[in-house]
Amino acid sequence: MSRHHLDHILAQRPAGRLMSVDILRGLAIAAMVLVNNPGSWSYVYAPMAHAQWHGWTPTDVIFPLFLFVVGLSIVLATGKNGEFPRVGKTQWTRAVKLFGLGLFLAVFFYNFRDSSYSWLNDRVEGIRWMGVLQRIALVYIASCYLVRWLPVPGLVVAAIACSLLPWLLMLWMPYQADSGEFFRGQLLFGNHFSAWLDQALFGNRHVYYRDAQPFAFDPEGLLTTFPAISTCLLGILAGLSWKCASDATPQKLWKYWLVWGVLMFLAGQTMHPWVPVNKALWSPSFVLVTAGISLILLAGLYYLVDIRERRRVFAPLLVLGVNAIALFMLAGVVGRLFIMIPVADTTLKGWLFSSVFQPLFGSYGGSLAFAACCLGLFYGVMWQMYRRRIFWKV
Repeated sequence: MSRHHLDHILAQRPAGRLMSVDILRGLAIAAMVLVNNPGSWSYVYAPMAHAQWHGWTPTDVIFPLFLFVVGLSIVLATGKNGEFPRVGKTQWTRAVKLFGLGLFLAVFFYNFRDSSYSWLNDRVEGIRWMGVLQRIALVYIASCYLVRWLPVPGLVVAAIACSLLPWLLMLWMPYQADSGEFFRGQLLFGNHFSAWLDQALFGNRHVYYRDAQPFAFDPEGLLTTFPAISTCLLGILAGLSWKCASDATPQKLWKYWLVWGVLMFLAGQTMHPWVPVNKALWSPSFVLVTAGISLILLAGLYYLVDIRERRRVFAPLLVLGVNAIALFMLAGVVGRLFIMIPVADTTLKGWLFSSVFQPLFGSYGGSLAFAACCLGLFYGVMWQMYRRRIFWKV
C-alpha cells in the first residue's frame, strides 16, 4: 500500500476513539477471516488450524481476543468520565441483531449440486442455534448488565465465578448417556458435561458436532458461554484501568497491562497439566492464556500507536476494525457463495483452488494464498465503506 493511502486512512479515522483498540479489533477480525477461508480444509498450516482438543494454537486465540475487545469497547464507549447507561432498548437491540445475524449465516446455504437437497430439512429444521455471533450477543448483553450492576471487586468475582463454576460442573456433575451409562469428570471430545447439556437442550441436529459420540455438542455451547463472559469481563477490567488512569500516566498503563498479561499467560500455561487449555471447553486455563495474550497485544499496540504514534503501518487494520461485524458478515456470505456456486464437477471455490492457486503455489501455499486473496478482496470493500464514512453499527 502506498504511503498516501495509509495517510488517507489515518486522516479519516473516527474521532474520539482509542485507536489501538480499533486496530486490535481489526487484527482479530482479519485473523478470523484468514483462518476461516482456506482454499482447502485439507491443506491448512498447523498455526492456522484449531488444536485438535487440549492445547492451543494462534487460531484458538482469535475468538477470545475479539470478546476481550468487546469488553474494552463497552467501557470505551462511555469515554473517560461517562457513566455506564441503564441496560435497555439500545443494548438489547444490538444483542438481538447479532443473534439474528448468526442465525442468518446458519441458514444461508444451498447445495445446488444435489438435486435431492432439502434446504428446509437441512438448514431450517436442523438450524444450529449457537455460533460465533450468537455467543458474542449473549456475552455482550450479560456483560452490559454486570458492568452496570457491579463495582470493580464485584466484576473480578464475577469473572472468576463465570469461569470456575462451569468447570466445577464439568468435573463433578454426573450425567447419563442414552445407553444408560453414567459419567462424571470426563473431558473428552464428545464426552463431557457441556456436551451432554448441549445435546439435552438443543438435540443432536442443532449443534456443530452432530456426529460426536456419545454426545453431540457445540463448541459455542450454552455452558461454555459463561467462561466466555469471563473473557469479556477481563476486557472490561482492562478498559476500566484505562478509564481510571490519569492522562499523565500512559507509560505506566501499558506496562501495567503488559505485566498482568504475562502473569495471566504464565498462570494459564502452568495450570495446563491439571486444568487443560481447551477452547471448546473454554477452560479456566484457556481464559487466562488467551486474556494474557490479549493484554500483551493491547499493551504493545497502545504503546506503539497511542503513545509513540507509530500508526501508519497499522492503518489497514483500522479500516477493518471499525467495521468488524460488517466484515464478518461479508466474509461469511461470500465464503458460502464460493461453496454454493457449482463449476464443472465441483464448486467455484474448489475450481479456483485446484485450477489456479494450487498449481501456482502448491497445496498448502495455495490454500493460504486463497485465504489471503479473500482478505484482500474484503479489504477493498471495507475501504470503500471507510472512505465514505460508512460505519455499520449493529
